[in-house]
Amino acid sequence: MAEPILEVEDLTIEFQLKRGALRAVDGVSFSIDRGETFGLVGESGSGKTVTARSIMRLVPMPPGELVKGAVKYEGRDVYSMSDAEMRELRGTNIAMVFQEPMSALNPVFSVGAQITDALRTNLGMDAKSARERCIELMSLVGIPSPEQRVDSYVHEFSGGMRQRVMLAMALSCDPNFLIADEPTTALDVTIQATILELIESMIERFEMSLIFITHNLGVVAHACDSIGVMYASHLVELGKKDEIFKNPQHPYTVGLLNSIPRLDTQSKYLTPIKGLVCNMMDPPKGCKFNPRCEHAMDICRQEIPKMKEVAPGHFAACHLHDQS
Repeated sequence: MAEPILEVEDLTIEFQLKRGALRAVDGVSFSIDRGETFGLVGESGSGKTVTARSIMRLVPMPPGELVKGAVKYEGRDVYSMSDAEMRELRGTNIAMVFQEPMSALNPVFSVGAQITDALRTNLGMDAKSARERCIELMSLVGIPSPEQRVDSYVHEFSGGMRQRVMLAMALSCDPNFLIADEPTTALDVTIQATILELIESMIERFEMSLIFITHNLGVVAHACDSIGVMYASHLVELGKKDEIFKNPQHPYTVGLLNSIPRLDTQSKYLTPIKGLVCNMMDPPKGCKFNPRCEHAMDICRQEIPKMKEVAPGHFAACHLHDQS
């Protein structure tokens, strides 16, 4: 079998805060094959973005700390790389589309200046070639009149167009791995669909692998090959999309699927997951989902469940599977 393009092994990240240590990612492991689209799903605060930033080595340390684990890109441990090697990796191999363009883009430089700066820094292009490439990229992602908009500033773009700028910047140096961190969160439904279709077409066109981070299971149903479900810093279920949607094996995944709005039901109401996400500074003992789980047993309140293969290629971390 071909080696995965990315391997995350027992990744554990803590933040040292005044109130104590907050474990934002706890023992997360998964791998992504070349050309695969992987969806990382979970509620806000579950650790999705910290996981993504850890892959890019963008978590500031301190206050962050790699407690244990490894992130391997094409077999190389990114945490063993020098700063110069990591900058080169980010520049030419791995790119990230951030959740909020207004925070990720610099408001005092034109969008063209920011894209051309990446091209000149990472690919060594001259100013004329970089500007021509920038206009080509802006056209590629569907920004109208790119010859004029290249000199516009971020505040002159709509939310959807800002995300197109972010995607153009991410694609500027021909990466083979893309991380999209909730790129459609603040957009209306029609613009969300347009951005999703654009990302899918870019992935197919450039033959890239993708991590798509979202809290929306409808998005991963549309866009992803495999899914990882996170809850309160843990990966609780992992498998192929079709298998997880047809046969979810963790109570939290079942709750997420039941809370999706449907047209084929007589009920006027959604089915929410009971309770609230636990306080990560003082999490419950054992499985962190146990206070909200209708199947919770004594062992759930004592021990954190380990990932177990419940079907070929389908894994879940739940004590219910210890009984089988």
